[in-house]
Amino acid sequence: MAPNRDHEQSRGISNTGEVVSVRGSVVDIRFARQLPPIYSLLRAGEEQQIVIEVLAQRDACHVRGIALTPTQGLARGMTVHDTGGPLQAPVGKSIVSRMFDVFGNTIDREGALSDVQWRSVHRAPPPLARRSTRAEVFETGIKVIDVLLPLERGGKAGLFGGAGVGKTVLLTEMIHNMVGHQEGISIFCGIGERCREGEELYREMKQAGVLPDMVMIFGQMNEPPGSRFRVGHAALTMAEYFRDDEHRDVLLLVDNIFRFIQAGMEVSGLMGQMPSRLGYQPTMGTELSQLEERIANTDSGAITSIQAVYVPADDFTDPAAVHTFSHLSASIVLSRKRASEGLYPAIDPLQSSSKMATPGIVGERHYRLAQEIRRTLAQYEQLKDIIAMLGLEQLSPEDRKVVARARRLERFLTQPFFTTEQFTGLKGKLVSLDEALDGCERILRDEFQDYPESALYMIGSVDEVQQKTATGAPPADTIPEAEVRHGADEDEP
Repeated sequence: MAPNRDHEQSRGISNTGEVVSVRGSVVDIRFARQLPPIYSLLRAGEEQQIVIEVLAQRDACHVRGIALTPTQGLARGMTVHDTGGPLQAPVGKSIVSRMFDVFGNTIDREGALSDVQWRSVHRAPPPLARRSTRAEVFETGIKVIDVLLPLERGGKAGLFGGAGVGKTVLLTEMIHNMVGHQEGISIFCGIGERCREGEELYREMKQAGVLPDMVMIFGQMNEPPGSRFRVGHAALTMAEYFRDDEHRDVLLLVDNIFRFIQAGMEVSGLMGQMPSRLGYQPTMGTELSQLEERIANTDSGAITSIQAVYVPADDFTDPAAVHTFSHLSASIVLSRKRASEGLYPAIDPLQSSSKMATPGIVGERHYRLAQEIRRTLAQYEQLKDIIAMLGLEQLSPEDRKVVARARRLERFLTQPFFTTEQFTGLKGKLVSLDEALDGCERILRDEFQDYPESALYMIGSVDEVQQKTATGAPPADTIPEAEVRHGADEDEP
């Protein structure tokens, strides 16, 4: 589909140049009269279907740009038109419940847009004077997150993990749990992910009845790097409209922020910049900051962001992961080891952290419980080597109690998801924070020491233990194969 040009016609297309060279997505263009500014959008081709964004002014007559569309058919000597402005995104009430590409074209086959404004995707973050400093917890209905890693309303949370540990599944579960229960608007931004995932998400959101409060925008993995690099900025422009003009809270979901960094790396390489550590672009920190700093609370509304972050080869010292960590208020680390044990969501509570987990924000009882849970799990982690070498019988009675509590806590912090019901055969559960805290407290008081560990596996509130035991739970050391597969996304390394 040719990118939407109606909003450009009013500006008039007068400044023209000609193509000097085409190398893949990189196009050099000569302008005799007036040099277009950086970020200007240029058009070429018989139907003006080839879109180029200016990224460098090489001298007084030449610019170098990156194509946001495929460059088939582009040749030396072809005329290029300057649109007179940057890439723009549609904003307005009518974009809700629609699905877009990076140019603002609708890709849901639901008819043309009407009554929209067009705004530049390149916008400055809100000034500090306009930012809100209030700290408020954002409930997700997922036990392990709400108890140990509370999210911040208006903050940024990251789901970190390698391939196949359940990032996308956890993200879609959060959408399911939160979109229906929050008053604001939700924007889903797919950066460099599979087309299948986008289509499935659209269908699921439509069936769940939450599409009327949702906007989706995609730059999929089959699109050129320039397109994938700008789709995040387009999504933020839409989010800023709802926050600043309509004074609504916005839930911004990004899958996957690593693909944004990867697209920037490809663009940087194509532009001929010298790579930095591990092949990343030298401007990675700046590019990520330009995107992340626009996600902020203001006096008029809040943008709460949840981002999936693919971690290459499970290496958390990778520059992409390290740079992303610094922007987040909560880092949720998904562990392959826990996924292999069938403990889903496969969140590692000892590696994950949240700035909200302080007594002043979550309250004294919640903070004390969270610290005790972490301490119990950390002690169990230390005792694992002794258990492996000498066996559980060699531990002191007190240590044995710690192990029993930790194993029951691990199982209680698993949860059946609504988005995986068809795979596991288990009905999804939404658990309130009070129920989750109550369950953890009762486990730490050894109330369930006479129940098998498996009675606490894949349940909602702790009151379901008696019911599960009465109906006959599987032995403590066995986990059904269907549940072992619960939640794995299929990210490619």
